[in-house]
Amino acid sequence: MNRDTSQSILGGRLPVIAVFAALLVVPPLFFDPSTTYLSRRFITVMIFAIFAMALNIIFGETDQLILFMGGIAAVGTYATVLTAEYLAITPWVTLVVGAFVAGVFGALVCYVAARRQFTVIVLAIVTFAFQMIIMEVLVGLRDITGGNTGFPFRDLDPAFLTDLTGMGSFAALFYVLVAVFAAVLGAYTWLTRSKYGLAFAAIRQDEFAARATGVDVIKLKVFAGFISTFIIGFVGPFYAQTTGIVIPSLFSFTGVDVLVLIILILGGLRSRFGPLVGAAIVIYLDNFLSGFGQWRTVAFGLLLTVLFIYFQDGIVPSVTSRYEESGVRQRIAALRSGE
Repeated sequence: MNRDTSQSILGGRLPVIAVFAALLVVPPLFFDPSTTYLSRRFITVMIFAIFAMALNIIFGETDQLILFMGGIAAVGTYATVLTAEYLAITPWVTLVVGAFVAGVFGALVCYVAARRQFTVIVLAIVTFAFQMIIMEVLVGLRDITGGNTGFPFRDLDPAFLTDLTGMGSFAALFYVLVAVFAAVLGAYTWLTRSKYGLAFAAIRQDEFAARATGVDVIKLKVFAGFISTFIIGFVGPFYAQTTGIVIPSLFSFTGVDVLVLIILILGGLRSRFGPLVGAAIVIYLDNFLSGFGQWRTVAFGLLLTVLFIYFQDGIVPSVTSRYEESGVRQRIAALRSGE
């Protein structure tokens, strides 16, 4: 491996190293043992960053806009919690069960949509209908789900990590979510740089041309749907853990889907760190504007409109583009090579 190649690899890894180094120092710098409010905000940022990364796979890569992410998260959460309760085991074991149930459900929806060649709009409408159906079913099955009352849930407290390291439970949960985000980011990076990424690009650009060239569009759309909804179903229980209760309204369309869509588009569609940047900004704005009362939604919408105007392609792609155009990368490369 020559010097230029090694520098190129290191340059590509530096942003990843910098981002995760920053995430690792968040608990020591910002988590306060006397209050859990700020800790919950940071944990919520990580949860929604993972949700947005999952949407990046199915929507950003294969053009399948799903509007039942809240419902999928609810399916994964209830399947995880109820299975753990029925088997009298820890939900840490049944997390994969809940994620698998959510993934299968999402894959079935994507299969029908791909077979029937639903457009983006039609799929969005169908999945939005499923979102409402799931919420009503969870409320109606009150003898099993607790209905609108719900039930308390704190069983994903990472005691094994707190006992091992001596850190607080919220800090430990944050680090667990950072590890999950790292795994999802790694999977997304691998997918986009492998043969799947080429096939996804072909589907996104011209689905009919992709079919004509032998790309198995149905298989790939179902695969993307399963991966994305598996991730959403896996993280859903952690979202319930932050609130301390499992209740249908926690997974509402406005509470999950709307925020995730804004996060992904604002951060940057098909970008690796767009979901994280978007989640940090949106959750902060949502928290900052909570004191505006009835004007909160108006102020939130105006601020987001301004951001969308100045960062039409998303914050991360826009900043990256300006960075490339400024020639900073070339000057840094020249300094490294001693020129």
